[in-house]
Amino acid sequence: MTRLFITFEGIEGCGKTTQARRLAKHLKRYGISVVFTVEPGGTRIGKGIRRILLNSRNKDLAPLAELMMYVADRAQHVEEVIKPALDEGKWVICDRFSDSTVVYQGWARGQDMWLVKTLNKRSAQGIEPDLTFVLDCPVEVGLGRALKRDVESTIKGQSRFENEKIAFHRQVRKGYLKLARENPGRFIVINASGGRDSIQHEILEHVIRVSKLGIPG
Repeated sequence: MTRLFITFEGIEGCGKTTQARRLAKHLKRYGISVVFTVEPGGTRIGKGIRRILLNSRNKDLAPLAELMMYVADRAQHVEEVIKPALDEGKWVICDRFSDSTVVYQGWARGQDMWLVKTLNKRSAQGIEPDLTFVLDCPVEVGLGRALKRDVESTIKGQSRFENEKIAFHRQVRKGYLKLARENPGRFIVINASGGRDSIQHEILEHVIRVSKLGIPG
C-alpha cells in the first residue's frame, strides 16, 4: 500500500483539526499505520514555538519574525516527525503545513512570496503533501466557532490570530481558495458549513478514491 501525506488547511474555526483527527482514527481502525501531527507544535521544541506564536499578548511580533518562527517549527517537525514516518512507509496526517505559511504569512501578512516559498521548500526538505483538504466556510462562521472554542478552552491566551481584524481572515480565505484553483490536482475544497459526520464522509470518499483503499467510507 502506498503511503500518503495528507494535510488539512483552512481559516480559524473551519473544523480542520476535528476532521484530521477523525480521518486518522478511521484509518487506524482498518490497520493503516498513521501518524497524526500538527503545525505549529508537532515536536517538543515546536510546542515552545507554538506558545509564542499563538499567545494573544504577543501583538508586537514582527511579521518577518513570525515567518521565521513558523519555518523553524517546520524544519524541526519535518526532520523529527514527518520525514522519518514517510520513510518508514507510514501515512502522515498533518493539521496545517507549508500552505498555511504561504497564505497567512505571504498573502495576509504581505511577506515576500519568493522568500516564503524558498524558506518553505528548504524547511520541508522538498516534501510536499500528496493531498490537501481545504475546509472552507464563511469567515464569520469560522470566527464564531473559534472564539467559542477559545472561551471554553482550559488553555487561555492562545487566540492571537482569532483577534486579527476580519479583513485579515478574509484575505486568508481568499488565499486558500486561490491556491486550490491553481493546484487542482492536490487540493480538494470541502464545504465546512455542514455537519461533522457528512464532512467526514466526503473526506473519506476522496481519500479512498486517491489511495484506492478497500475500506468503508
